[in-house]
Amino acid sequence: MPRLPALEQRFTANLQTLGLAGSGAHVLVALSGGADSTVLLHLLRFAARGAGVRVSAAHFDHAMRPESAADARWVAGLCAAWEVPLAVARAGRAPRGEEEARDLRYAFLRTAREQAGATHLATAHHADDQAETVLFRLLRGTGTAGLAGIAPLDAGGVVRPLLPFWRAELRRYARARRLRWREDPTNRLPGAARNRIRLELLPLLERDVAPGARRSLVRLAELAREDEAAWERVLADASGGLAREEEGALVLVRAELAGYDSAVAARLLRGLLRRYGLVLDRTGTRAALRFICTAPSGRQLLLPGGIRVSTEFGAARIERTGEPAPADEPLVIRGEAGSGVCRIGGRERRVEWRTGAWDGGEAPALPPERVKMPLLLRGWRPGDRMRTPAGTKPLKKLFNETRIPRSARARVPVLADAEGAVLWAAGLGQGMAPPRPGERGLTLDVRDA
Repeated sequence: MPRLPALEQRFTANLQTLGLAGSGAHVLVALSGGADSTVLLHLLRFAARGAGVRVSAAHFDHAMRPESAADARWVAGLCAAWEVPLAVARAGRAPRGEEEARDLRYAFLRTAREQAGATHLATAHHADDQAETVLFRLLRGTGTAGLAGIAPLDAGGVVRPLLPFWRAELRRYARARRLRWREDPTNRLPGAARNRIRLELLPLLERDVAPGARRSLVRLAELAREDEAAWERVLADASGGLAREEEGALVLVRAELAGYDSAVAARLLRGLLRRYGLVLDRTGTRAALRFICTAPSGRQLLLPGGIRVSTEFGAARIERTGEPAPADEPLVIRGEAGSGVCRIGGRERRVEWRTGAWDGGEAPALPPERVKMPLLLRGWRPGDRMRTPAGTKPLKKLFNETRIPRSARARVPVLADAEGAVLWAAGLGQGMAPPRPGERGLTLDVRDA
């Protein structure tokens, strides 16, 4: 007789490990009607009753088999007998392949979870599924993240309480509890890659190559998850001095990244990009890393997926190439005092100006009797020049001297007089000597709106 209490105790202990027991969690079970999902529902509904987990279920009929409607009716009867709330949906047409079927199924499950108010979505993946997944990914050349396999609990709230259990012990539990389930005949068809791994390749490996292949693959997934967790900690420690977010872009300190071993630098770069929703393959990562570390300032690299990398002195800026920024809206300044709003380089600014005795502060101040009105507060234009103590210089040269990155130059406010002469540019100073403290001056206050 199987040691059922031991399995149930292990299951309840795993709920504790996953943070579900005693948390008031509401778990929506993805219930196909097969043996695994039926066992999962039974364990949550009855064996783990004392864990304080609320249970409901959802079933999606893919309409891919003639008997699928009967499966849905059977699931409805099961949930009625076990007093488990159930959400059911059927595909409008049969999906074209497993990938489309999975997309439709998870779209329904996400909606059902939201409508039920469930905190988690539970799937019935178990240890054999983990071994098959790791082997499949290994054969396709995955990296360490892929070898980590199926996560027990992911960031989206999908939980797999059966991952520590093997298919055979779940079937023993089902038979001992006299549970019934629906068999999906497509699981026995040898055509699908996952079926061939389960039905042919893994049995062959365990018989002729490595008797403990399944357990070794699950162990490999555990080791890979440990490595991934360690990398996350390294990434968190390194990212403080290495990277920052700036107006939707990721800005990296080039010398800091170049100081790491190339393999470590590539891993850091890939992890940082993933945090900002940017994904590069191995080739793209290598190209980006080489460019970041060696390209002169002012260069750009376009990568697949609409990713642009630009070097700006000691920094590298990584961003998606998307919709153009809204058009600039310059501000005309008239009279001795007033206020208004302008948009320069996609950034809105609120502007106030006044005329009176200058207090010697840091805000730009101009002698009003020498200013040719009206003034225009606008963005930088090619060819702009400004007077400096060393003579008149192009703003482009002043940007380089003050190390203002190319990506920031379009956002620099520039004040020009009625004849187009530049009187002031943010961060570069002003092209006209200010009045002396106490003398009459036109003062400008420019702030982010």
